[in-house]
Amino acid sequence: MESFISAAIVTYNDLDKVKDAYYSIKENTKRYPLKLYIIDNGSEDNLVDFFKDFDVTVIENGKNLGFGAAHNKALGLSLGKYHFIVNPDIEIKSDVLSDMVDFMEKNGDICLAMPDILNSDGTRQYLPKEIPTAKSLFLGRFSDEIRKKYVWADKAFEGVTDIDFCSGCFMCIKTDVFRELNGFDERYFMYLEDADLTLRAKKYGRVVINTGVSVFHRWERESSKKIKYLIIHICSALKFLAKRRSGKL
Repeated sequence: MESFISAAIVTYNDLDKVKDAYYSIKENTKRYPLKLYIIDNGSEDNLVDFFKDFDVTVIENGKNLGFGAAHNKALGLSLGKYHFIVNPDIEIKSDVLSDMVDFMEKNGDICLAMPDILNSDGTRQYLPKEIPTAKSLFLGRFSDEIRKKYVWADKAFEGVTDIDFCSGCFMCIKTDVFRELNGFDERYFMYLEDADLTLRAKKYGRVVINTGVSVFHRWERESSKKIKYLIIHICSALKFLAKRRSGKL
């Protein structure tokens, strides 16, 4: 395999979180050389100046392109055999990136994987793992039963398990697959582009969660708190469902 791995963090006015993510990734990634990219969506928090003397490449977009379109900027960069999609609110406390690469190397039929995602207190975050439906996306906001099924809250699973929805907060993808897919579908500004990518990636191999590896996620669930993000989430849901109905997913 290539002698290095790569990772990208997309940010928009999240300097404090990006700093924490940067330090935790750089300090803990030991077994493989790492090319780390910070892709800035036109932030106004002096991020570019802050990182100018750090071991990281900052890509300036000049405006907020959204999650998927910004991550797709990495497609034109030098990437390792395995590439990590990382949120700025992620923290790692061990050599998670190397562990994920070793896992992928041992399981060549897997093209996309995520670790267990934990809260700061070590409890599991229940993120979606099933294919989103109109029922889960809309009624799941009002029904605990529907939501629990969607996120496997009541399902016992440990180790390596196949899933339909790989969360974009932290994922490892084979770079050749990422390129073959042309990255994320940029019609989603934010939300569900990760579910879309997961379903398209399944043509090239298995998509799994590996609970033997874990990261910490400061999950804020903004679409449940702010009307702006709720509207963006609804728009993405409608785009996803339309794409499913058309047979393109």
